[in-house]
Amino acid sequence: MSVSPQIDFQFDRQHIWHPYTSMTHALPAYGVVAAEGCELILEDGRRLIDGTSSWWACVHGYGHPYILEAMQKQLSTLSHVMFGGITHPAAVAVSKKLIAMTSDNLTKVFLADSGSIAVEVAMKMALQYWQGRSNPSKQRILTVKHGYHGDTFAAMSVCDPEGGMHIMFGEAVTQQLFAPAPKTPFGEALIEGDLEAMEALLEANHQTIAAVIIEPIMQGAGAMHFYSADYLKGLRALCDRFKVLLILDEIATGFGRTGKLFAYQHAGIEADILCLGKALTGGYISLAATLCSDEVALGISDSPSGVFMHGPTFMGNPLACAAASASMDLINQNQWPEQVAAIEQQMKQELAPASTIAGVKAVRCLGAVGVIEMKQSVNTAALQQAFVDRGVWVRPFSNYIYIMPPYTISAAQLSQLTQAMLEVATIAGGQKTKDSDTNSGFISHG
Repeated sequence: MSVSPQIDFQFDRQHIWHPYTSMTHALPAYGVVAAEGCELILEDGRRLIDGTSSWWACVHGYGHPYILEAMQKQLSTLSHVMFGGITHPAAVAVSKKLIAMTSDNLTKVFLADSGSIAVEVAMKMALQYWQGRSNPSKQRILTVKHGYHGDTFAAMSVCDPEGGMHIMFGEAVTQQLFAPAPKTPFGEALIEGDLEAMEALLEANHQTIAAVIIEPIMQGAGAMHFYSADYLKGLRALCDRFKVLLILDEIATGFGRTGKLFAYQHAGIEADILCLGKALTGGYISLAATLCSDEVALGISDSPSGVFMHGPTFMGNPLACAAASASMDLINQNQWPEQVAAIEQQMKQELAPASTIAGVKAVRCLGAVGVIEMKQSVNTAALQQAFVDRGVWVRPFSNYIYIMPPYTISAAQLSQLTQAMLEVATIAGGQKTKDSDTNSGFISHG
């Protein structure tokens, strides 16, 4: 496929913000003009195998005809309408599917427009619930370190308080409570004492804690860490014991990414409030959902306002709902378990040699997530270029070189990704390869 250049890169550099970049020392931006299957097509015609699913969302790959058809049909009839005082078939359909797919206790659906907003909504729900249950002093949120829940202000308050991306906002961010991150690795019985600090914080502060929020099984952008299902089981029991709501943030882990449809299923527990996003629409358009139980909804309805105090302009957007409904239809065809299991097995085999590379701290895989953790932070821009040179799109951050590919990726495409990860990790770790004599520029010193 021949693609003519059509991007004004100079204008982009001078005027357009990109995520977590500087306007004076911006990271390079690569021009993508199309996408097909599991590949991004650059403005110069090069194709890159996408190892990130466009930030973990495009689980079905790009250009899937079923999702495109559903969106085109919706676009021609009703692309947007306000949700205040109005409903529409697309919102009803997607909500029915969400209720059917998630645990039995989750019966109420709030349709928002991004993952961060889904978390904001969940935290608001928790605070309003306790107002309706005559406990207005329960306004704090307890979470664990190394977590990540989004970039808006309430979401920032429950991101990692020490190494997170939002520490510069200081007292402008609500001060929450933090327990140590889970230590027990995934697949192992709970290490003695792993929940002690969480229990102590709940015992001392439960009268002011509205909810605990946590990413189940996998801490994503904060740590790329997989932890034991036993920790989640114990946390659910503690929340019940101390009468605190449990919010599970499945924005990154939902819809099969960890090998279960939802990561909480590894532990066999239920959330009081559940946040979903990213893969909800297959990555075709932004949509998020916050689900809650009947009890939470009743508590909110009994609060002084009598209504839930949130209502985004694009809440329940019909076009996004149509995409999500189509994406969930594909999930419900139940091909993803075999796809994700095959991805996990192949990554475990092909990334295993990374454990012997100098500079590598750990290698881990779960479901359709593969991680090489380096001992030092890497230079994202330099590694990004090295991956593009190898025909793949992998975007490292901090100490982590990771992939979360689309479930539809071929074995050959996945091998190209894992081979590139090994080569780039080798360079970043300081060993020589046929492509480089040094790791100069690949380790971040800033």
